[in-house]
Amino acid sequence: MEKHTCKIENAEKVYRWIKERGGVAVWKSINLSNPSASWSTPAKTDTGEDYPKPTWQAENKPNRIITDANEIEVLVPREIKRLHVAVRLGSQGLALKLTDGSTRRVEKAVEGAEQKYGHAWYEFDYETQDAVICVSDRSISLAEYAKEMNWE
Repeated sequence: MEKHTCKIENAEKVYRWIKERGGVAVWKSINLSNPSASWSTPAKTDTGEDYPKPTWQAENKPNRIITDANEIEVLVPREIKRLHVAVRLGSQGLALKLTDGSTRRVEKAVEGAEQKYGHAWYEFDYETQDAVICVSDRSISLAEYAKEMNWE
């Protein structure tokens, strides 16, 4: 099975979930408008019960529960490009979303980065209103990263 990935800023939290909360539950999307989305949560609540699904968009049960830190890769990002993008209010006026044109530009940039570098993604920089295209500069298992960071 393919290793699960997490961003470097979430690594300590995910490691604690494995050690203290029964593992990491990975939830797949049932939303046809967002089919590639997924969410990660602790497998158990603070009281030891199964963690509830994180959003209406997620399946009713986790697709996978990971209990071994060696099965998770921490992505160390490298910024390769910034795109200034246009945003709009979401349908209920509570969230900012990329306009359709900006979405196409960002998807094209991410696709090009994936062809050149492998795994790529974008993050939104709220201060500059830029989509930041990132690739994994390197990856390291969560177990090795935890040792480097002295979390044990």
